[in-house]
Amino acid sequence: MFPDSLTTIRGLDHRTLRAFLSLTEQIKSTPEKFNTTLKGKTILQFFVENSTRTRMSFEAATRKLGGTSIAFAASSSSLQKGETLLDTVQVIQQYGVNAIVMRHSSGGSPDLVAKATALPVINAGDGSHEHPTQALLDCFTLAEYWKSDLTQDQPFSGKSIVIIGDTLQSRVTRSNIHLMTTLGAQVFLSGPSTLTIKNLSLFPEVRYIPFPDAILNSVDAVMALRIQFERGNKGVIPSIEEYRTFWGLTHERVSKMKPEAKILHPGPMNRGVEIDPEVADSDRSLVLNQVENGVFARMAVLGALVGGLKP
Repeated sequence: MFPDSLTTIRGLDHRTLRAFLSLTEQIKSTPEKFNTTLKGKTILQFFVENSTRTRMSFEAATRKLGGTSIAFAASSSSLQKGETLLDTVQVIQQYGVNAIVMRHSSGGSPDLVAKATALPVINAGDGSHEHPTQALLDCFTLAEYWKSDLTQDQPFSGKSIVIIGDTLQSRVTRSNIHLMTTLGAQVFLSGPSTLTIKNLSLFPEVRYIPFPDAILNSVDAVMALRIQFERGNKGVIPSIEEYRTFWGLTHERVSKMKPEAKILHPGPMNRGVEIDPEVADSDRSLVLNQVENGVFARMAVLGALVGGLKP
C-alpha cells in the first residue's frame, strides 16, 4: 500500500494518497493510541536548507509517536569541508537511524539519498521540485472542512481551488497539483506570467488564469503563495505594491469569493504582500488548521513508513 520512501506525490495512485489521508484522520481522532508507534526508533532530521515550520512539525510528530530525533546542522557539518552529500548521509546511517527526513535546496536530492541507503527517506522539500507532506496536510485540511468521503476514489470531485502567486518556484504547488487532481479537484493557477510554471503541458489538468478576480466567485478554496525572493526572483515583478494590487488577497478581493470558500497559505506569510493581515486572521483562513494538521499528517507518514501503520 505505502511506498518505501515518500520523495514525490507524482505517480502515487488515489488509493495510496487516500490511505495517507485516512491514517491522518485516525491519528488526529485518537493520537494517544499511537504514542508508542516509533518506540526505539530514531529519525534523522536532515535539513540542509532553512526551515522552521516543517522541521518543528516533523520533530513534534516523531516525539508524539514515541520516537527520538537527531538534528543535523548543515552549517557546522563536514559538508562545509567538502564532504559529499552521500558520504555525509552514509556516515550518519552508521549511527543507527531508522529513517531520514530531508530538506535540500537541490531538486532530486531525496531520491538520490533513498537509492543510496536502505532507509525510508521522506522529502521535506527539495528545491523547486516537491514538498509531499505539505500537500498531504493541505489536502487533509480541505477534506476536513469539506467533509470529504475518503472512501471514494475521487473525494474532491466537483471542488476547485486557485493557487495564486509564485508557482514557478513553488514545490508546494507541484505536490498539490498532483495530489488535488488525483483526488478529483480542478486546479487553477494565477499570478504574474514571470512567476508561473512555464510548461503547463506537464500538468494537463491545470488551467492558468492571469488574474484571479475572473474566477474567485466560483472556486471553493484559494491558496496564496509568497514571492520567493531567496530563489532569485528579484526584478520579476515591477513592485510589491503592483503585485498586491493585482494578486494580493486584500479584503476587497476576498469579498468576491463564495461565502463558504476558504483560504490557505503554506507559510511563511508576507503580510501585506500576498495576503493582508485582516484576511490572514479572518474566519475564512485555514492557516492555523494547516499548521495543526501538519503534525498529524507527518505522524501518519512516519507511522506508515517507519512504524508499519496501516489505514
